[in-house]
Amino acid sequence: MIGRLSGILIQKQAPFLMIDVHGVGYEVQAPMSTFYNLPELDKPLVLLIHMVVREDAQLLYGFYSESERRLFKSLIKVNGVGPKLGLTILSGISADEFVQVVKNNDETGLVRLPGIGKKTAQRLIVEMKDRLDDWQDESEAGLDKSTTASDNLNPGQDIIKEATSALIALGYKPVEASKMISKLDKQNQSSESLIKQALKNTVR
Repeated sequence: MIGRLSGILIQKQAPFLMIDVHGVGYEVQAPMSTFYNLPELDKPLVLLIHMVVREDAQLLYGFYSESERRLFKSLIKVNGVGPKLGLTILSGISADEFVQVVKNNDETGLVRLPGIGKKTAQRLIVEMKDRLDDWQDESEAGLDKSTTASDNLNPGQDIIKEATSALIALGYKPVEASKMISKLDKQNQSSESLIKQALKNTVR
Protein backbone atom coordinates (compact mmCIF):
# COMPACT_ATOMS: atom_id res chain seq x y z
CA MET A 1 0.00 0.00 0.00
CA ILE A 2 1.16 3.52 -0.78
CA GLY A 3 1.34 5.78 2.30
CA ARG A 4 3.42 8.68 1.03
CA LEU A 5 4.45 10.21 -2.30
CA SER A 6 7.41 12.50 -2.88
CA GLY A 7 7.96 13.92 -6.34
CA ILE A 8 7.26 16.82 -8.68
CA LEU A 9 3.82 18.41 -9.05
CA ILE A 10 3.06 18.34 -12.79
CA GLN A 11 -0.72 18.85 -12.97
CA LYS A 12 -3.47 20.24 -10.76
CA GLN A 13 -7.16 20.67 -11.40
CA ALA A 14 -9.16 20.31 -8.21
CA PRO A 15 -9.82 17.79 -6.86
CA PHE A 16 -7.19 16.02 -9.01
CA LEU A 17 -3.44 16.49 -9.12
CA MET A 18 -0.57 14.49 -10.58
CA ILE A 19 2.84 13.84 -9.06
CA ASP A 20 5.80 12.66 -11.11
CA VAL A 21 7.80 10.19 -9.05
CA HIS A 22 10.91 9.11 -10.97
CA GLY A 23 9.07 9.22 -14.28
CA VAL A 24 5.82 7.65 -13.09
CA GLY A 25 2.80 9.97 -12.87
CA TYR A 26 0.54 9.27 -9.88
CA GLU A 27 -2.98 10.73 -10.09
CA VAL A 28 -4.18 11.79 -6.66
CA GLN A 29 -7.42 13.27 -5.39
CA ALA A 30 -7.09 15.82 -2.60
CA PRO A 31 -9.35 18.12 -0.54
CA MET A 32 -9.17 21.87 -1.07
CA SER A 33 -7.43 22.23 2.29
CA THR A 34 -4.47 20.50 0.63
CA PHE A 35 -4.82 22.41 -2.65
CA TYR A 36 -4.46 25.71 -0.78
CA ASN A 37 -0.95 24.64 0.20
CA LEU A 38 0.28 23.19 -3.10
CA PRO A 39 3.48 24.59 -4.59
CA GLU A 40 3.62 25.87 -8.15
CA LEU A 41 3.82 23.37 -11.01
CA ASP A 42 7.18 21.67 -11.54
CA LYS A 43 8.08 22.12 -7.86
CA PRO A 44 8.80 19.36 -5.29
CA LEU A 45 5.83 18.02 -3.37
CA VAL A 46 5.28 15.53 -0.57
CA LEU A 47 1.83 14.18 0.24
CA LEU A 48 0.54 11.69 2.78
CA ILE A 49 -1.55 9.09 0.96
CA HIS A 50 -4.56 6.91 1.70
CA MET A 51 -5.03 4.20 -0.93
CA VAL A 52 -8.43 2.67 -1.72
CA VAL A 53 -8.43 -0.57 -3.70
CA ARG A 54 -11.61 -1.53 -5.55
CA GLU A 55 -12.36 -4.24 -8.06
CA ASP A 56 -12.24 -1.74 -10.91
CA ALA A 57 -9.72 0.81 -9.65
CA GLN A 58 -6.90 1.71 -7.28
CA LEU A 59 -7.49 5.24 -6.00
CA LEU A 60 -5.05 7.53 -4.23
CA TYR A 61 -6.14 10.32 -1.87
CA GLY A 62 -3.52 12.86 -0.79
CA PHE A 63 -3.33 15.05 2.29
CA TYR A 64 -1.19 17.90 3.56
CA SER A 65 -1.24 16.77 7.19
CA GLU A 66 -1.60 13.58 9.16
CA SER A 67 -4.66 15.01 10.95
CA GLU A 68 -6.44 15.39 7.60
CA ARG A 69 -5.61 11.85 6.55
CA ARG A 70 -6.62 10.47 9.92
CA LEU A 71 -9.99 12.23 9.80
CA PHE A 72 -10.59 11.13 6.19
CA LYS A 73 -9.96 7.49 7.10
CA SER A 74 -12.45 7.77 9.96
CA LEU A 75 -15.06 9.54 7.83
CA ILE A 76 -15.18 6.91 5.10
CA LYS A 77 -15.94 4.26 7.71
CA VAL A 78 -19.25 6.01 8.47
CA ASN A 79 -22.22 4.39 6.76
CA GLY A 80 -23.18 6.42 3.68
CA VAL A 81 -19.96 8.48 3.59
CA GLY A 82 -17.65 7.56 0.72
CA PRO A 83 -14.33 9.07 -0.34
CA LYS A 84 -16.00 11.77 -2.46
CA LEU A 85 -18.07 13.08 0.44
CA GLY A 86 -15.04 12.76 2.71
CA LEU A 87 -13.09 15.09 0.41
CA THR A 88 -16.03 17.48 0.30
CA ILE A 89 -16.16 17.68 4.08
CA LEU A 90 -12.43 18.37 4.35
CA SER A 91 -12.72 20.96 1.59
CA GLY A 92 -15.40 22.94 3.39
CA ILE A 93 -14.21 22.71 6.97
CA SER A 94 -10.85 22.12 8.65
CA ALA A 95 -10.19 18.92 10.59
CA ASP A 96 -10.15 20.74 13.92
CA GLU A 97 -13.34 22.65 13.08
CA PHE A 98 -15.07 19.39 12.15
CA VAL A 99 -14.09 17.90 15.49
CA GLN A 100 -15.59 20.88 17.34
CA VAL A 101 -18.80 20.69 15.29
CA VAL A 102 -19.21 17.01 16.16
CA LYS A 103 -18.42 17.50 19.85
CA ASN A 104 -20.92 20.38 19.99
CA ASN A 105 -23.65 18.33 18.24
CA ASP A 106 -23.86 21.11 15.66
CA GLU A 107 -26.00 19.59 12.87
CA THR A 108 -26.41 22.99 11.20
CA GLY A 109 -22.66 23.36 10.77
CA LEU A 110 -22.56 20.10 8.82
CA VAL A 111 -25.73 20.59 6.77
CA ARG A 112 -24.17 23.73 5.25
CA LEU A 113 -21.70 21.49 3.42
CA PRO A 114 -22.76 20.14 -0.01
CA GLY A 115 -24.03 16.57 -0.05
CA ILE A 116 -24.86 16.48 3.66
CA GLY A 117 -28.49 16.39 4.67
CA LYS A 118 -29.91 16.31 8.17
CA LYS A 119 -29.83 12.51 8.44
CA THR A 120 -26.23 12.30 7.28
CA ALA A 121 -25.26 15.07 9.70
CA GLN A 122 -26.90 13.20 12.57
CA ARG A 123 -25.15 9.97 11.56
CA LEU A 124 -21.79 11.72 11.40
CA ILE A 125 -22.21 13.19 14.87
CA VAL A 126 -23.30 9.88 16.41
CA GLU A 127 -20.67 7.68 14.73
CA MET A 128 -17.75 10.10 14.85
CA LYS A 129 -18.05 11.37 18.41
CA ASP A 130 -16.47 8.32 20.07
CA ARG A 131 -13.70 8.17 17.47
CA LEU A 132 -12.72 11.76 18.21
CA ASP A 133 -12.50 11.51 22.00
CA ASP A 134 -8.71 11.41 21.90
CA TRP A 135 -8.34 13.96 19.09
CA GLN A 136 -5.42 16.31 19.45
CA ASP A 137 -4.16 19.00 17.11
CA GLU A 138 -1.29 17.54 15.15
CA SER A 139 1.54 19.51 13.59
CA GLU A 140 1.18 19.67 9.84
CA ALA A 141 3.73 17.74 7.82
CA GLY A 142 4.29 17.26 4.15
CA LEU A 143 4.31 20.54 2.24
CA ASP A 144 6.56 23.54 2.60
CA LYS A 145 4.33 26.59 3.09
CA SER A 146 7.03 28.78 1.62
CA THR A 147 6.29 27.21 -1.76
CA THR A 148 2.52 27.56 -1.82
CA ALA A 149 0.66 28.70 -4.89
CA SER A 150 0.71 32.42 -5.48
CA ASP A 151 -2.40 34.40 -4.60
CA ASN A 152 -1.39 37.26 -6.86
CA LEU A 153 -2.32 35.96 -10.29
CA ASN A 154 -4.10 38.08 -12.84
CA PRO A 155 -7.83 37.39 -13.01
CA GLY A 156 -9.10 35.63 -16.10
CA GLN A 157 -11.71 33.29 -17.46
CA ASP A 158 -9.42 30.27 -16.95
CA ILE A 159 -9.09 30.99 -13.23
CA ILE A 160 -12.84 31.51 -12.84
CA LYS A 161 -13.53 28.35 -14.82
CA GLU A 162 -11.11 26.32 -12.70
CA ALA A 163 -12.66 27.59 -9.47
CA THR A 164 -16.21 26.92 -10.70
CA SER A 165 -15.31 23.42 -11.93
CA ALA A 166 -13.72 22.60 -8.57
CA LEU A 167 -16.86 23.63 -6.68
CA ILE A 168 -18.97 21.48 -9.01
CA ALA A 169 -16.62 18.54 -8.41
CA LEU A 170 -17.13 19.04 -4.68
CA GLY A 171 -20.89 18.60 -5.05
CA TYR A 172 -22.32 22.05 -5.75
CA LYS A 173 -24.74 22.47 -8.65
CA PRO A 174 -23.34 24.41 -11.66
CA VAL A 175 -25.68 27.37 -11.14
CA GLU A 176 -24.89 27.45 -7.42
CA ALA A 177 -21.13 27.26 -8.05
CA SER A 178 -21.26 30.09 -10.59
CA LYS A 179 -23.26 32.21 -8.16
CA MET A 180 -20.74 31.59 -5.38
CA ILE A 181 -17.86 32.74 -7.59
CA SER A 182 -19.75 35.72 -9.01
CA LYS A 183 -20.04 37.25 -5.54
CA LEU A 184 -16.27 37.41 -5.05
CA ASP A 185 -13.70 40.06 -5.85
CA LYS A 186 -11.64 38.36 -8.56
CA GLN A 187 -8.83 40.91 -8.82
CA ASN A 188 -5.37 39.49 -8.10
CA GLN A 189 -6.72 36.08 -7.13
CA SER A 190 -5.69 32.52 -7.91
CA SER A 191 -8.29 29.82 -8.50
CA GLU A 192 -7.39 28.28 -5.13
CA SER A 193 -8.01 31.54 -3.28
CA LEU A 194 -11.37 31.98 -5.03
CA ILE A 195 -12.44 28.48 -4.01
CA LYS A 196 -11.30 29.08 -0.44
CA GLN A 197 -13.31 32.32 -0.18
CA ALA A 198 -16.40 30.75 -1.76
CA LEU A 199 -16.37 27.82 0.66
CA LYS A 200 -15.72 30.10 3.63
CA ASN A 201 -18.72 32.27 2.71
CA THR A 202 -20.92 29.19 2.42
CA VAL A 203 -20.24 27.81 5.89
CA ARG A 204 -20.60 31.11 7.70
